[in-house]
Amino acid sequence: MDKNTPIELLTKFMPALKQAGGVLLDQLYPPSCVHCGAGNLGGHGASNLLCAQCWGNLRPITRPLCPRLGLPFDFDLGTEGLSAQAIADPPPYQRARAACVHNGVARTLISKLKFSDRPELGKFCATLMVSAGHELFEDKENGESPVLVPVPLHRRRQWQRRYNQSTQLAQALGALRGLDVEPFIVQRVKSTRPQIGLSAEQRKRNLAGAFVAQPSLVERLRGRRVVIVDDVITTGSTINALTKVLQGAGVERIDVISFSRVVIGIDDSL
Repeated sequence: MDKNTPIELLTKFMPALKQAGGVLLDQLYPPSCVHCGAGNLGGHGASNLLCAQCWGNLRPITRPLCPRLGLPFDFDLGTEGLSAQAIADPPPYQRARAACVHNGVARTLISKLKFSDRPELGKFCATLMVSAGHELFEDKENGESPVLVPVPLHRRRQWQRRYNQSTQLAQALGALRGLDVEPFIVQRVKSTRPQIGLSAEQRKRNLAGAFVAQPSLVERLRGRRVVIVDDVITTGSTINALTKVLQGAGVERIDVISFSRVVIGIDDSL
């Protein structure tokens, strides 16, 4: 009788070893809610990051919503009904969608994704973004799917964090939907000050000249539609600036997907 090689034995018992490792991990480090720290008996993994209460406090953005900005409406205005913000200050991109309102729970998820080296959070957020942006991903142009372009970080900031959270989200989305990801189409050449606390006009000035498109890489898009991927939309100044740089490089159709977005008038304390 032939004997199994060590590699074959390892492959055979890998599922059992992974299960045993998961049980041991749960015993040594009991899983807890990312937001409130309460015990979460679902075990470790991207699908078990929030307790039931915090899950309930995550505010998904669903229809009815503004077809341009993706802002939620209290009642349906029809397919052509735009938000006051979209009418007063039309965005340079075609459509934006976000998975949820940027409240306390969403803010914690994004903060830990940015600063705590938690890659499973990227997969978790991307799963919700797939549903929120399904129309963006399914809308093909000339028979081709869109290309995901994450908002780039300046090299100094990426060196400090070791990764770009928007790239993590884009790669997770690409894997879930089978979409191409182009993280180097645009570079962030200006090290801007943090946007937190700045007014809309200050954010706009802060981002002036921050992004530069790489013409040789833009050529690889071959006229395909681009979906910009970001973690959170606040005033929209970052995605507006990036959109204009891509348009200047010849990209004609641009949409935006983010995990969360600030919605004025909705309590964000949860």
